Amino acid sequence: MSETNQPLGGNQMPRFGGPATMMRLPAAETASGLDVGFIGVPFDIGTSNRPGARFGPREIRAESALLRPYNMATRAAPFENLQVADLGDVAINTFNLLASIAIIEKFYAEVLAHDCVPLTLGGDHTIALPILRALKEKHGPVGLVHVDAHSDINEAMFGEAIAHGTPV
Repeated sequence: MSETNQPLGGNQMPRFGGPATMMRLPAAETASGLDVGFIGVPFDIGTSNRPGARFGPREIRAESALLRPYNMATRAAPFENLQVADLGDVAINTFNLLASIAIIEKFYAEVLAHDCVPLTLGGDHTIALPILRALKEKHGPVGLVHVDAHSDINEAMFGEAIAHGTPV
């Protein structure tokens, strides 16, 4: 097996320095050759109450600088067997919700075409819709475990079929 990407260690570079990627993993332009790719979806134009989820991917990456490549308790070391990188953020159209849905679905379809498992750093719940659409296109019917204070199963919100409370 070829050498896999490893998070940049705290003794190589102080944790407050280095690349601003998930777990300080290498950035990748495409999912080619990856088993897993972290993807940011800085999106909150579908929310009706609390904007700010667009900053989620950036903040998750910042906090992830403290994560280690293995778990001391479980001895899990995923980076020994999986090629993982940060695929950056989906370049949504912050002024057009429907265009953004199409952009997100296309981005995920391209990642999935490489048989790469996407791990999403999001955004408001609206992003579940295009991601699930791309997964269904690749794998057929898929399931979703949704843990939240409410179910997000509205038919519409303020007359709109696509919003943070409608993706499920």
